[in-house]
Amino acid sequence: MRSFLSRSIVGVALWLATFTPTLAQVLPTSPAAADTTHKYENPGGVSTPKPLVPWYKGKLVKATIVPALMITYGATCINGNGLYSSYQANRDIHKLFPTFRTHLDNILIIAPYLELGGVLLAGVESKNDNINIGLVVLKSELIMLSSTFIVKSLTKIRRPDNSDMLSFPSGHTAQAFLAASIVHNELRDKSQWYGVGAYAIATSVAALRMINSKHWQSDVVAGAGFGILSAHLGYLTHRNRWGRKPLMPTGMNIMPTWQQGAPGLGMTWKL
Repeated sequence: MRSFLSRSIVGVALWLATFTPTLAQVLPTSPAAADTTHKYENPGGVSTPKPLVPWYKGKLVKATIVPALMITYGATCINGNGLYSSYQANRDIHKLFPTFRTHLDNILIIAPYLELGGVLLAGVESKNDNINIGLVVLKSELIMLSSTFIVKSLTKIRRPDNSDMLSFPSGHTAQAFLAASIVHNELRDKSQWYGVGAYAIATSVAALRMINSKHWQSDVVAGAGFGILSAHLGYLTHRNRWGRKPLMPTGMNIMPTWQQGAPGLGMTWKL
C-alpha cells in the first residue's frame, strides 16, 4: 500500500512537470530596465527639427522692434517735420532752460558701465562671465560707432549750435543707451532696478544734449534706438563660450575706464 502511494505521488509530480514550460510562457515578466547609456547617441545622423515659430515671435524681431520704432520716429521729425518737430521741441526746451549749460553729458555716457563694474566688484553675479561681457561690449561698440558715423555722414544735419553738420543721430545718446542695455541684460535676473537706473542715466544724457544745443529731438531719439539696437545685435551674434566657465585667471576683471577725457576698458588681475 505504501509503495503504491509513493508511486502515485511520483507520477503526479512527473505529470505536473510536463506543464512547467507552458506555465512559464504565460506568466507575466517584469519589464527590462531602460538603457540610458546611449540615449544621446544619433548613429543615423538625423537631426531633430525644431518647432516652427512665427517670424513675428522670433528673437530678431523682438530685439529690433523697439529700436526700429525709435529710429523711425527720429527720422520723421527731423527739422520741421512730424507732429512735434525738432524745431518745436528745441524752442520749448530753451524756454525752460534758456541759459543752462553743462559738460556733465560727456561724463554720464559711460556711467552705466561704471555702474556695471561697481555691481560686479560688489559680488553680484552677472548673466555672463567677464570675458563674455567684454566681447559683447566690444562688438556692440563697433556696431554702434560704425552705424552712427555712416548715418551722420549721409544725412548731414546741422547741429542746433551750428557747430557742424553731424547732428543726426546723437552719438552720446547712442553710447549711453548701449551701455544701459548691457547693464539691463546682464543684471535683470538679479534686479530690474539696475536697468532702471542705467536707462535713467542714459535719458539724462539725451536731455542734456538737447539742453546744451548739441542735438535736436530727432537726434537723441534715433540715437537711443541705435544704441539699444547695437547692444541687442551684439548679444544675438555672440556665440563664443556662451555659458561656460571663464578662461580668465582668478582675480582678473575687465572694467570701464575714463582717461584724458576718453572712455575705454581696463583689465586688472591679482598675482
